[in-house]
Amino acid sequence: MSSWGERIKISVFGESHGNGIGVVIDGLPSGEALDMEKLYLQMSRRAPGKDKTATPRLEKDIPEILSGVLDSTTTGAPLCAVIRNTNTRSQDYGNVLSCPRPGHADYTGFVRYGGFNDISGGGHFSGRLTAPLTFAGAVCRQMLERRGIKTAAHIASIGNVRDSLFDPADIPDELIEKLNTSRFGLIDDTKEEPMRALVEKCRLSQDSIGGIVECAVTGMPAGVGSPMFEGIENLISSIVFGIPAVKGIEFGAGFAAAEMRGSENNDEFFYDGDTVRTRTNNHGGILGGISSGMPIVFRAAFKPTPSISRQQNTVDLQKHENAVLEIHGRHDPCIVPRAVPVVEAAAALAAAELLARAQKL
Repeated sequence: MSSWGERIKISVFGESHGNGIGVVIDGLPSGEALDMEKLYLQMSRRAPGKDKTATPRLEKDIPEILSGVLDSTTTGAPLCAVIRNTNTRSQDYGNVLSCPRPGHADYTGFVRYGGFNDISGGGHFSGRLTAPLTFAGAVCRQMLERRGIKTAAHIASIGNVRDSLFDPADIPDELIEKLNTSRFGLIDDTKEEPMRALVEKCRLSQDSIGGIVECAVTGMPAGVGSPMFEGIENLISSIVFGIPAVKGIEFGAGFAAAEMRGSENNDEFFYDGDTVRTRTNNHGGILGGISSGMPIVFRAAFKPTPSISRQQNTVDLQKHENAVLEIHGRHDPCIVPRAVPVVEAAAALAAAELLARAQKL
């Protein structure tokens, strides 16, 4: 249940308040140099405790590589990395052992695993497990960039405050580089203040807020992917839905295409030198599950953080009666800013898997 991929395979392990979390990456090519500072940068963009929109739980999230890398170069053996948990407060979760949090996987996990699952911090259901996912994606990102493929994401919206969207037919490298190093990734920086104000308003009212992350993959050559059940949309969706709190995904024009006519939605082809391109990109770089050579563009919707401070109605699974729950602990009033590098990582992993299947990695 915690493994993904066929050629580039990852297996994520650990719990939020256990000794550590980590990932094993199988199938990486040997001889790939890794810039550790760039890896640490991606980890720090996701790490908690660095922004008022995030949980105050402070974790350095420095991965300890146990195998698969020698002298900062991949050996071809499985790459295993562990991230130690150093700032846990499991006592904050004593009252959710029998009273599941509304909107969280406490209840379904209790039923699925007979009450034996680790509930502290959400256990294996926690957003903390996105740290090893981010690491795995950061490794693949460097391999992809050497092959001319780049990933970038930004906060498309928080609540009803919206950033500008990518021009899906033309995503410049300068914008990608800006977003790849940002801790609050936006195309239109003037949206940062109203977004932060909305998150703070929710925090002060003991509530939370959701939003949308838009992601792009540029440089993917045409002809990668397969139709039907092995399409690019299928593969990207399968890993993006592994990110806790993702509730929806759309590609290209997405659901807006349902309101268009064919003449509006169709992307006309033209030659740009010897390269076939499209003037618009409503198809999001994917036709029939196969890459067209245009940027792959998708958006993922994130629900509000379920752990909120205000009282909520729930049930007591031990006493078999209705109950009122007041949640303690440290939680994100909005997970969207920290989700941006995670979505980028998922996209990088999917792109690496696609290239490996096409024998281009």
